[in-house]
Order: sequence, then structure tokens, then C-alpha cells
Amino acid sequence: MDNFLWLVVMYLVIPALMLLVGAWAIWRRLQDKKSGFPAQDERTLKIAGRAATYALYVGSYFMVALLLILIVGQEFFGLPDFGAGPVLIASLLVFSVTFLVLRWYLERKGDL
Repeated sequence: MDNFLWLVVMYLVIPALMLLVGAWAIWRRLQDKKSGFPAQDERTLKIAGRAATYALYVGSYFMVALLLILIVGQEFFGLPDFGAGPVLIASLLVFSVTFLVLRWYLERKGDL
């Protein structure tokens, strides 16, 4: 049963979500174009650049801290290895969530 559920999710749900998100993004871009809003201007580029820079710093420090915790935990405390999957997922989530939160904050903050 688990194998069937995974196949349904992998071959039906994920592509359907990708199509829905893509259609929504295209529709939003067309609506903005009709109303006269530019896709990007100097302010949004500056905000995205600053948020990406800070997210890179936070993500890099997170990965270094995670590496040190794993090394020290395995060598001195005998903790088991997490494996590559959870570590990559955690790093990707930290990078992505940090970027999204910082971009949202900087957009709301206003003056750069």
C-alpha cells in the first residue's frame, strides 16, 4: 500500500501542483502586466539581492554549525550519523525560509 501511495503522489499530485503553481505564476504576471506594474524595478532588485545575501550568510553559518555538531557528536559522544538526506533538507529549508522571511521583512520595512 505504501508503494502505491508513493506512486500516486509522485506521478499525479506533484505534477498537478507544479502545473497549478506555474499557471498561477503566469496568470499573476499577465495581470501585473495589464495593470502596468513592472516585473522588477530597482527597489525590488535591491531587496531581493540583500535578502539573498543575508540568506546565504545564515545558511552558510547553519551548515558550518551543523557540520561541527555532527563531527563533535560522532567523535566525542557517539551519536549516530544523520545521513545526507535530512541534512540536505534542513539546509535547503534554512536557506529558503530565511530568504523568504527576509525578503518579506525588507519589503515591509520600506526604506533601504
